[in-house]
Amino acid sequence: MRIIILGAGRVGESVAENLASEQNDITVIDPDPERLRRLEDRLELRGVIGNGIQPSVLRNAGAQDADMFVACTPQDETNLVACKIAHDVFNVPTRIARVRSPEIKDSEALLGPDGFAVDRVICPEDSVTRYIRQLVEYPEALQALQFSQGRVCLVAVRVSGHSDLAGRTVGEFSQEHGEMNFRIVAIYHLGEEIVCDSASRVCAGDEVFVLVAREQANQVLRAIGSANQPVRRVMIVGGGRVGLSLARSLAGQCAVKVIEHDRLRCKYLAGELPDSLVLLGDAADEDLLRNENVGEMDLFVAVTSDDEDNILSAMLAKRMGARRVMALVNRRAYADMLEGSAIDIAISPAHAVIGELLTHVRRGAVVAVHSLRRGAAEALEGVARGSAKTSRLVGRRIDEIELPQGARVGAIVRPSTLGTQVLMPHHDTVIEADDHVILFLPHKRAIREADKLFQVRATFF
Repeated sequence: MRIIILGAGRVGESVAENLASEQNDITVIDPDPERLRRLEDRLELRGVIGNGIQPSVLRNAGAQDADMFVACTPQDETNLVACKIAHDVFNVPTRIARVRSPEIKDSEALLGPDGFAVDRVICPEDSVTRYIRQLVEYPEALQALQFSQGRVCLVAVRVSGHSDLAGRTVGEFSQEHGEMNFRIVAIYHLGEEIVCDSASRVCAGDEVFVLVAREQANQVLRAIGSANQPVRRVMIVGGGRVGLSLARSLAGQCAVKVIEHDRLRCKYLAGELPDSLVLLGDAADEDLLRNENVGEMDLFVAVTSDDEDNILSAMLAKRMGARRVMALVNRRAYADMLEGSAIDIAISPAHAVIGELLTHVRRGAVVAVHSLRRGAAEALEGVARGSAKTSRLVGRRIDEIELPQGARVGAIVRPSTLGTQVLMPHHDTVIEADDHVILFLPHKRAIREADKLFQVRATFF
């Protein structure tokens, strides 16, 4: 696809990196020539210097031939106006805008064709909140993602020493827990993927990815991980958009404390969060954390706008006894460095939102895409359309499908008159029309072939 990205900031850079790796034709517009030069040196794309709301700049970027326009600057007004120009002047088929304002992003009238002509709104702050909420629901998961309207979950979990899975093969574990509807689709040992089949032996400390019916997710996590204690006490550092949104979403479910260093913002937060305790102070203040019993927290989340503050406060909280700590980290180098450190989970805002964008880029009937392991792997959900004559999937057994190297069919969600079924397929399972098929792809090289599986052709040979 020919894709124009407006804005070369952290979100724009992450979007460009993911889309360029899939052999799309990418052009990035930004007024900062140095920032564009660094992107051009690192990625296969073209940079255009200028203001993205000027038609001449968009024309220079090739808007007249573009398939998609993604406006992800920090300013809502710039993104909205640019999408309107892309639609009215250049007739770009798909327009996506980053929008933070709740009044705008929830208004169909403002975003519709007669308004700013935005097809899809993305908001990294909302994506991060949803991401963290999933991790609250599944306390031992390293990553938790939903497919098929929440009927199936993909969870990543580290195998504990006293786990039923530690030291056993996948087949032995599956046989012992045959009453649970799940499938292990990937195993990572010391950060490297290893063969995942019934004979694969799992060691304590390995990271496994499991597809499971949602109602059994916590049961599976208890068997693979550790105690899976529910989250009851949460401390949030940073009262910005993410911190406020997260605290609101946890109200009534958890006892929430919010630490914010700005006095005026504290007063605002206190009015918006009547069920939470809002504290004025520095999260790197050891005395403050001790006085607020950070060691009793089930979850400590640092979501300020400063990566270093988030990392240091999370490490301090972990050292002081917080059961689980998370830090919002924008810089990819920091996120890579933190893997396996005292911080349990490093969250990237740009990475949290990339799946929403990838769904629009995919060909065929792909309805959901999730990026895994900071973009190295991917899980996607597609609908099997057509018939045995026009589809590579419909009417075929799993062992007859030519899957990309390393790809695995993890689950099938099948609609029926009796209700939706969640199937963990075997080699002889036959895919039917309208099945939702969930694939695990261990590397980006498999993406193009995987997309083709869901494309319906007039004739198929």
